[in-house]
Amino acid sequence: MAKNYASLAFTDGVKLLQEKYGSRKNYERMQMRTVIDGLTDFETAFISQRDSFYLASIGENGYPYIQHRGGPKGFVKVVDAKTIGFIDFSGNRQFITMGNLTTHNKVSLIMMDYPARARLKMYAKAEIIELNDRQDLLKMLNLSDYPAKPERMLLLHIEAYDWNCPQHISPRFTIQELEEAGLHQG
Repeated sequence: MAKNYASLAFTDGVKLLQEKYGSRKNYERMQMRTVIDGLTDFETAFISQRDSFYLASIGENGYPYIQHRGGPKGFVKVVDAKTIGFIDFSGNRQFITMGNLTTHNKVSLIMMDYPARARLKMYAKAEIIELNDRQDLLKMLNLSDYPAKPERMLLLHIEAYDWNCPQHISPRFTIQELEEAGLHQG
């Protein structure tokens, strides 16, 4: 993985706008930062507590498609320091993301922790794996008590990641989080 997130995100067009609006010098320093080769314990803990994320893919027509993915807390598993994975459950049966991944496997994802106002963004290469093809992976990703029907597995091979500032993240809380804080009574 050993890539700097900014080296992928800051294309020539982005750099021109940063220069025009006065932020380029700050972001040049960001591009010089040391790159951590793989997820740390901090990212692993963050990912293990997520119950949803947003996944962007690119279609054959060149348009991006953003999809919300959800499940029980911890449905996304850290497979190793450079890979996360999850079971793809049956949904609305449009297959837009899956279709996009058959021709363009580069994706971007954002994982949010609204109460803590934290956002982890990643660039990755997606790999679709049929359920019967990797029993070891299925066992690792399995959510035995989740009632949805598994259809396939996805591995996201992380190319780079970065944390966003919390500036415009409005805190939001689930009913479970409110109950745990003693602020909601079912």
